[in-house]
Amino acid sequence: MENIKLWENNTPYFDPSYGQIETEMTPYIVPETLDENGNVKKTGCVIIAPGGGYTHTEPREGGPIAEMLNEVGISAFVLHYRYEPYDYRATVADIKRAVRWVRYHADKYNIAPDKIATLGFSAGGHLSALSATLFDYGLEDGDEIDRVSCRPDASVFCYAVLTMNLDYGDDISRRAFIGDAEHGGELERLYSPYLNVRDDTPPVLMWHTSGDPIVPVENPLRMARELSAKKIPFEFHVFPEGAHGLGLAADTPGTCQWPPLVQNWLKRQGF
Repeated sequence: MENIKLWENNTPYFDPSYGQIETEMTPYIVPETLDENGNVKKTGCVIIAPGGGYTHTEPREGGPIAEMLNEVGISAFVLHYRYEPYDYRATVADIKRAVRWVRYHADKYNIAPDKIATLGFSAGGHLSALSATLFDYGLEDGDEIDRVSCRPDASVFCYAVLTMNLDYGDDISRRAFIGDAEHGGELERLYSPYLNVRDDTPPVLMWHTSGDPIVPVENPLRMARELSAKKIPFEFHVFPEGAHGLGLAADTPGTCQWPPLVQNWLKRQGF
């Protein structure tokens, strides 16, 4: 299938001088299957946000992940979101629009509109976490798609940046996302997902490695504490092997278990 533009016209914040495309998604849709009554079964869907420090996106954290999900009957879209020199305004608009877009077009792709998840790696994991903490249930203005909820029904954070705090965050992602924003200021707080867990945040799965030198394991540890305080269902795996940016981690002992763990968790969520 061809890539899909999220806005047909007037992509917000778009600046052609930045040399990036208008926001698109690549679909990975599983073939139709029938239930016992001969009706087409709806599938769950995952929107994937590759990592890259908000300075680029890593291809190996996109298509291969979608194909892994397709193996167990889950459709996927790889989100080609905007990054530096764009800032948080464009990038957050992209993830919210992606969830709305998939939900609005769910029937077209044989997707259950209440089984739409986000999954991201590193900076993309930050974006996935923002989708699970800064969502709304539809806007009053904009087009028909904007009136649809952008709350994901589940979210997966893979070695994710979960704070903009310089003490234990990733300075590359922070600088690209919120620039020289004040340390301890409002932008830092708003875009630190662990500080914004809500009572209606969806179920979460996180995985990390204990020795990650780029995004310290304190990120998901702090997130886990806040999810627990809000009584949000979550699953959390810390692997001793591997550094950062592992993708499928096929050659990393122990950590290579993460794909089936995520597949099984999504299935238990009804995907």
